[in-house]
Amino acid sequence: MAPGTGDHIPAHAIDHPAVVAMASSAGGLAALSAVLSAFPADFPAAILVVQHLDPVHTSHLAEIMERRIAIHATQAHDGERVRHGTAYFAIPDRHLLLNNDGTLSLTSAPAVHFVRPAADLLFSSVAASSGDQAIAVVLSGGGSDGAEGVVAVAKAGGTVIAQDEQSSEFFSMPRAAIETGRVDHVLPLDSIADCIMKLVDDRSKVT
Repeated sequence: MAPGTGDHIPAHAIDHPAVVAMASSAGGLAALSAVLSAFPADFPAAILVVQHLDPVHTSHLAEIMERRIAIHATQAHDGERVRHGTAYFAIPDRHLLLNNDGTLSLTSAPAVHFVRPAADLLFSSVAASSGDQAIAVVLSGGGSDGAEGVVAVAKAGGTVIAQDEQSSEFFSMPRAAIETGRVDHVLPLDSIADCIMKLVDDRSKVT
């Protein structure tokens, strides 16, 4: 396939920490809490989180998570450089993107499949910036957001995890990801954090 078609994103050196992109919607608070609370404070990766939010109300998700988890939790800020051991949460009504230099962008670009922030854009940006080091995780949620981004991560050589039906409060988002045929691991909620930690550890040994 000719370059530029989007069917392959070359792996390349990155100058920012390993990045795990996570997305959720309905039922996502419990799912995010379960996964993020399993990471130690010195978790050697940054985590970028899109949770579908009410666009007109201030989100307190990062504050809630900060009280529940060992890693640092914060709202994402435009231009901020990601650091390991930190979870960055998208803010209402802004897409969250990772740039090639390891900084974050918050944009008011049009909604994707009626949502902003959108997992599709986050996943695609992580695929473009991290190549085969990218890890994408689709948790409980309604709709199909994330499916297109999952394909981008897979084409970049990254790894995709989806929550299984039995442990999902709402399975539409994980199902849409799984139906792309590009999900590497379909796991119960209580197994996802261990899988992520192994993937991050494996990447640290080869980079």
